[in-house]
Amino acid sequence: MSKVIKIHKGLDITLKGSAEKVLGKFPLSMDYAVKPSDFQNLTPKLVVKEGDAVLAGTALFVDKHCPEINFVSPISGTVKEIVRGDKRKLLAVTVSPAAEQQHLQHNIKALNSISREELIAFLLESGVWPFIKQRPYGIVARPTDTPKAIFISCFDTAPLAPDLEYVLNGETEAFQKGIDVLRKLCDNIHVGITENPSATSIIPKIKGITTHAFAGPHPSGNVGTQIHHISPINKGEVVWTITPQHIVSLGRLFLKGIYDVSKVIALAGSEVKKPRYFRIIDGANIAVIHEHLCKDKPVRYISGNVLTGANVGPNGHLSFYDNMISVIPEGDYYEFLGWANPFRMKKFSVSRSYFSWIFPKKEYALDTNINGGQRAFVMNGEYEKVLPMDIYPVYLLKAILAEDIDKMEQLGIYEVVEEDLALCEFVCTSKIDVQDIIRQGINLMIKEMDDHI
Repeated sequence: MSKVIKIHKGLDITLKGSAEKVLGKFPLSMDYAVKPSDFQNLTPKLVVKEGDAVLAGTALFVDKHCPEINFVSPISGTVKEIVRGDKRKLLAVTVSPAAEQQHLQHNIKALNSISREELIAFLLESGVWPFIKQRPYGIVARPTDTPKAIFISCFDTAPLAPDLEYVLNGETEAFQKGIDVLRKLCDNIHVGITENPSATSIIPKIKGITTHAFAGPHPSGNVGTQIHHISPINKGEVVWTITPQHIVSLGRLFLKGIYDVSKVIALAGSEVKKPRYFRIIDGANIAVIHEHLCKDKPVRYISGNVLTGANVGPNGHLSFYDNMISVIPEGDYYEFLGWANPFRMKKFSVSRSYFSWIFPKKEYALDTNINGGQRAFVMNGEYEKVLPMDIYPVYLLKAILAEDIDKMEQLGIYEVVEEDLALCEFVCTSKIDVQDIIRQGINLMIKEMDDHI
């Protein structure tokens, strides 16, 4: 392992409700959903209709612009509903589970006897290709590309994030097989780990990878931060990323011949009675968590972490790339005197306006109140304190708003996706929707520079 890469810029947000290392198992949900909105820049084309019987691994829709990419059902059962929005936009395909789960069985060839092209065709057909995302743009990887490297972050520093060493415990065989598959696609695989891995970590046992240790506050666990410090993306270059649990699912496909996306997630947040880990299947309806929640106040249900996750509501579904459900108080109230109230001992602040800096390890039950509306977008140096990348975030955002593509390229649009600037949005006194602006910029780049995507 190389020397430790120390991240000095960033911010750890200490929230109440970290998951205890106790593993439970959710029962089958009332339904499961595959949502096109989980995959950026996707135009879906349905291949099923309501009432169709499906197995786990049966295609539900494909990418209209790349029909080889299948998006498949995580469970067996019956297509319950084709959910549409305005102008008949496809929002989700939901499947009611069968009492006894069955999987589409694939014939698996030995990795040493299959070519890269044959492997890609199988990954596309089996539905596991969407596990792989590409940078730039943070979209499902293009199967025609050859990346310069594959990056995997095996630790997560987001608020209340699950301990991935605990999550991966016991999955050594499947993880190794997943890595073996990825090495057929690209033999340059970088894995980010913590400075001091625990005794239960499986990563030191894995062959065929290059590990890099990181230390420092969030976002040191973001794969974008790790890419920036290991091998930054230049114009014309492509790298691929994949989450550790999707590597496990990829390994299961080649060990068992089935599409198995069961995974361990953290149910966390100040409004959870006993925060802990649960084994669940991708796309599950999160209504099954209600019995685990406190009942005394309105709450927000977030698929993912509080910085980048989506508000899915009490009957929403776990998103494709998420490994946690966060439940925090809803901030639907007005505070007397607002920011001018001098008695705010329970408030977290990134400045010394209040008193949280005196107690750096104190945990807070923060809500969703943003404490004000959008204001003039001014340069005050806040973003640079929490962004450990060699880019100028305010200039980049203003270049995006001006739709100046040349400036966007010069200022690092190829290196970032929404999660990389999530902390900038959190600390912004102007209440700017930083992540939305980044996605606007990425979509503009795709439209103007990569219209073949």
